[in-house]
Amino acid sequence: MPQRSAPEPTVGFLVNEVARLIRRNFNHRARNRGLTQAQWQTLAVLYRHEGVNQATLAERIEIHPATLTKVIDRLAAAGWVERRPDPSDRRAFLLHLTEAAEPLIDEMRGLAAEVRDQALASVPEAARRQLLDTLLTMKANLQPCETDAFRDQRDRADAEQG
Repeated sequence: MPQRSAPEPTVGFLVNEVARLIRRNFNHRARNRGLTQAQWQTLAVLYRHEGVNQATLAERIEIHPATLTKVIDRLAAAGWVERRPDPSDRRAFLLHLTEAAEPLIDEMRGLAAEVRDQALASVPEAARRQLLDTLLTMKANLQPCETDAFRDQRDRADAEQG
């Protein structure tokens, strides 16, 4: 078989590869503090979106709801997360960080800053701003597709049940 030249990198491939490397680097640092990837991702999403229900949280971190239940159980046992009744649905709970989680969140933010500094070490400030602007634009361009896909998936699931 003839030897092929390496294909040109694409935006999607590079974004995915950089995200993977950032996640692995953070995982290594967080593991030294006794946190699994699922645990720190759960805490990070709750920090940004406190008061979400478990189904929404599972979707955001892309893990199965049953797996998330175990993660939440462990975080609750550690005193970092609490379940509060959802006033609009008596069968559901909303997830909140506790005061005890604040030092851990601060530590995680410090770890994230270390990883970010390492990733961007040789990138000039103007290029950093441009990168952030470009990624935000890409996210805005793709978000309507995500919403449409989620709505279509939910409608299919509802039709199968009903």
